[in-house]
Amino acid sequence: MFCNQCEQTAKGQGCTVKGVCGKTNEVSAIQDLLVQVLIELGTVATAARKEGIAVSNEINRMTAEGVFSTLTNVNFDDERFVPVIKNVAAARDELAAKVKADCGPVTAVAGTAAELSKQGEAFPVTSFDDNEDLRSLKQILVYGLKGVSAYVDHAAILGQEDDELYAQIHECLAAVPQQLGMEELVGLAMKCGEMNLKAMELLDAGNTGAYGHPVPTEVPLGAKAGKAILVSGHDLKDLRQLLEQTEGTGINIYTHGEMLPCHGYPELKKFDHFYGHYGTAWQNQAKEFAAFPGAILMTTNCIQKPVESYKGNIFTTGLVGWPGVTHVANGDFSAVIEKAKELPGFEADTDNGKVLCGFARNSVLGVADKVIEGVKAGAIKHFFLVGGCDGAKPGRNYYTDFVEQAPKDTIILTLACGKFRFFDKQLGDIGGIPRLLDIGQCNDAYSAIQIAVALANAFECGVNDLPLSMILSWYEQKAVSILLTLLHLGIKDIRLGPSLPAFVTPNVLNFLVENFNIMPISTPEEDLKAILG
Repeated sequence: MFCNQCEQTAKGQGCTVKGVCGKTNEVSAIQDLLVQVLIELGTVATAARKEGIAVSNEINRMTAEGVFSTLTNVNFDDERFVPVIKNVAAARDELAAKVKADCGPVTAVAGTAAELSKQGEAFPVTSFDDNEDLRSLKQILVYGLKGVSAYVDHAAILGQEDDELYAQIHECLAAVPQQLGMEELVGLAMKCGEMNLKAMELLDAGNTGAYGHPVPTEVPLGAKAGKAILVSGHDLKDLRQLLEQTEGTGINIYTHGEMLPCHGYPELKKFDHFYGHYGTAWQNQAKEFAAFPGAILMTTNCIQKPVESYKGNIFTTGLVGWPGVTHVANGDFSAVIEKAKELPGFEADTDNGKVLCGFARNSVLGVADKVIEGVKAGAIKHFFLVGGCDGAKPGRNYYTDFVEQAPKDTIILTLACGKFRFFDKQLGDIGGIPRLLDIGQCNDAYSAIQIAVALANAFECGVNDLPLSMILSWYEQKAVSILLTLLHLGIKDIRLGPSLPAFVTPNVLNFLVENFNIMPISTPEEDLKAILG
């Protein structure tokens, strides 16, 4: 195997024996095969559209789900990939039979998971291109597509879809085997960033349309005596269905990881048994889940190898999978509920304080006049967007130190699970505006962008001219897609850490530095001095 798509890749170069994430060689290879077959489907679908042949929504959804399922920490179960690969290949062949154009050779797939995995060894990411710089850009494109596809799938679940976006995913997949130059591939990467902005906009419309706009909400970090279910991942619909199915059962529902912002949505917070937040970010789940006295539901991505002590208590849903872990489908969480009833739950109430969430764009723009007044009066000197993916690799204490050392006349905006490095810090307020504003999940980068644009309009300047600095952490491919979105929008001077992507070559990095002044984080002291003077 060779996999370098995440920040924690072995030796900062690539995992070759087993993924740091827990992905086996067999799963890595079968995922590579799925990507190859999806590239072929993308080629056929692109040709079909050029000939005026309709591409079904089934193929569109199949593509997004397939690409998303290869994102880090989603599906580790090779058996689950077998029907996916075969269905994609069948759809490819059926559509190809209608197309006049020569779409090139296709990969015939058949056999067991082991056989498909063996076949997938012929399609590592290193085969994308012989030229390392072109290969680097193609990897950026594919990894960006994984993030885009995740948000497209999340949005589609809530009824928000865009045919043009699906067509663009197919076009980008079709570009991977083509002989393209640096300029063309850079253009496609920027296009991927534009696509991701649209995908996040769709997801925002789905979430706010179904559950209302988030409002500032205090969330308990302790526990309430009684039976309990913990929900991790990203999916709001799964959480809503679970809340409905547990109403009146005496079971309290807790969030974990990126589900924390769910407490700010009016249509979710109205459930009395939707109690509080437990634990921190995804990489701490082995310790935190082992101590949780109830059932655990993993939605979307972020699962780690379950420890034996709680393997029988954890369930997956959606595209998430781990061998030997019970998978529940179609929104039926009865098995999760029954397990929660069997387990002891929390013996007593505990008070571990509270945190604030719910500062999405509507909440922040609702007090925009106070923010603008604070800037003009000199009470607010600077804004820092400190967020992104958290992870276990050393060096991430930088983000905690940065926030703690940020001057008291600055405001911290945060989103995604990177917030767990400092989400419970008491930073005070400026004129009644909390200094720490939790905008939401990683996809709520859309809200952050809208806030920045609104402030730029208010001050009659560009976003790059605002007293705003972005200090980002990355781990997986959603972060890649969000970074591409920021670059598409022309955002400059981004500081990125804790380390730079292994799939970015020196020449590609030089391009990013020259055009966008992207830079690695250094130390909080040095970076604050460079930003604030």
